[in-house]
Order: sequence, then structure tokens, then C-alpha cells
Amino acid sequence: MKILIADDELVSRTKLVKLIEELGHEPLIALNGKEALAIWEQYRPRMVVTDWVMPEMSGYELVKEIKKHQGSQYCYVILITSLDDKEHLVAGIEAGADDYMTKPFVKEVLAMKLKSAQRILSFESRDIVIFSMACLADARDDDTGNHLERVRYYSKVLAQNLAETTSIEELTPLFIDNILMTSPLHDIGKIGIPDFVLLKPGRLDEKEYDIMKKHTTIGFEALNAATEKYPNADYLKMSADIALYHHEKYDGTGYPFGKKGEEIPLSARIVALADVYDALSSRRVYKSAMPHDTAKSIIITERGKHFDPLVIDAFLRCEQQFIDILEKFKSEQ
Repeated sequence: MKILIADDELVSRTKLVKLIEELGHEPLIALNGKEALAIWEQYRPRMVVTDWVMPEMSGYELVKEIKKHQGSQYCYVILITSLDDKEHLVAGIEAGADDYMTKPFVKEVLAMKLKSAQRILSFESRDIVIFSMACLADARDDDTGNHLERVRYYSKVLAQNLAETTSIEELTPLFIDNILMTSPLHDIGKIGIPDFVLLKPGRLDEKEYDIMKKHTTIGFEALNAATEKYPNADYLKMSADIALYHHEKYDGTGYPFGKKGEEIPLSARIVALADVYDALSSRRVYKSAMPHDTAKSIIITERGKHFDPLVIDAFLRCEQQFIDILEKFKSEQ
């Protein structure tokens, strides 16, 4: 494992490098916070050991930047402070540091902390758990194939394109990571829909359709409960929004609430198009797959009605990526 060391003091830095090498890891060495951030951005190490007081950029600023941009690839940060530096220690932990050591540090204690951090990181990640949850719901539906994988990558492509071509502030690298991770949960509420509705091969009647529509609120209630328990987990908030609002329409004719325009969270507006495109372009029990151009034409006619015009514009700019994703997962089936 690569471990980034950020420390401007030669003696302390040398001890850290030696210990990390003894533990079988590869040290990445930075002499100040600014250099450390550049190395972290290049290599994305999963673990950082940083001093608090450094030139160019402090340990506090370094921790904030790492936590701001880590996305779904969690980075474990150990902060090193002087013995009487309690005020800075508290600030560092609040900025997102996961653990701390005081100087002069004890080699055996730091070795234990590094091993503990490695064990925590080995519970990889929320992405595995989230995708497994989504598969539980979709395992009951015969029509899915690689639906979850396609929708997550369509959603990521749309979010990336919007980030590059608009000035929407919420389209940060973290937003893009989160939508890739959480979009597979859009239909998690289907786990609460009875089989006679979910597995019906033909068109649903009005009563059955009303039951099916409840998957949005069922999914939201489950994910919102997790959000309330872990309020700082922004990816849970996004997953709850997507589950609840991905069947809303831009003109207000969708469900469950008839939200319209920007009343619908951006994440849900993006997933709405990704989900519909996949439904149109993929084979189902009751229909064959439409060619890309046919699916594209249908989506374009829904500009300002079902779909956000900005999201449609992004779709048109990156349609080749949609085709590539569709073909990739066709070949893997």
C-alpha cells in the first residue's frame, strides 16, 4: 500500500519512512502541505500521515482538501501534533482527520495505528455494500440484466459532461463519485412491491400501477432512515433523493409528488434520463431493444416535458459514450 508522509522535519520524516518501509508499504514523501496535496492528487494513496505545522500549506488545510475531494475512495488520515497542541488537534479532527499521534511519536504505537487503519480500509467500501443492496431488489426482476451497471455509468457520464459544460455549483468531483455509487439504488424500493405486480409480464392495470409507484416512497423511507442515523454521509442523502424523485418529470406530471423543474434534485433529473434510456435500449420480457437512434429520438421529444433540457443537451453531447456503454455490457452478457 502507498502511504503519503507529509512532514517538513527531517528527523521525524526519516523515522516515518523507515517504519512504513519496515511494515512493507511504499512511502510517498512530501516536505510541505502543497507538495503533499499534489502527490495525493497524482497517486490517490488510501492513507496519509501528516504533520500539522508545515510551510506552503498546513496539515489542517491538507486534511480539508483531501476530504473534500476523496469521493468514494476513502482516504485515512493520521495527524501528528506536538504534545501541548490540543487546540490544533481538535481542529484537525473536525477537518476530517481519522486519528492522531503526538510528537515525539512511539514507533510501536504508530505501527499499531497504521495496521488498524489498513484493516478499516480493507472493509472496502461503501460502493460494494451499496451495489449489493441494489442487486437484492433487482434480483426479483427478470428484466434487469446489466441494468444497474449501465444506469450508473450513464449517470456518471451525464454528470461529468454537465460539470464540464455548465456552471452548476453542486457538480463537484464528489457529486460525480456519489452519483456513480448511489444511482444503482434508484429502484431499491421494489423490494417492497409484491410479486404479482413486479413480475407481471404485461401492462399493469391502474390499481397495479398505483402499487408499483410506491417503490419510490418505500426506497426513500429506507434510505432516509440511514441518512438520519448518519447525517454527514452525503451519499446517503443523494441515494434517498434519487429513489424518491427519479420518476418525477420536468413539467410536473410525474410521481410521487408532481415536482417540476429544479424542484427535482439534479441527481434525480440525471438518473431519470439514464434509467429511461436504458429501458428503451435494452431488451425486456415484453419487448425487444430499440436501436440507439430510436431511443434518442424519443428522449429528444421529451425535452422540457419528461426531461430537464440541460440533461438532454448533455446526453446529445456524449451520446457516443452511451453507445459504448451499451455495447460494452451487451458483450459481457
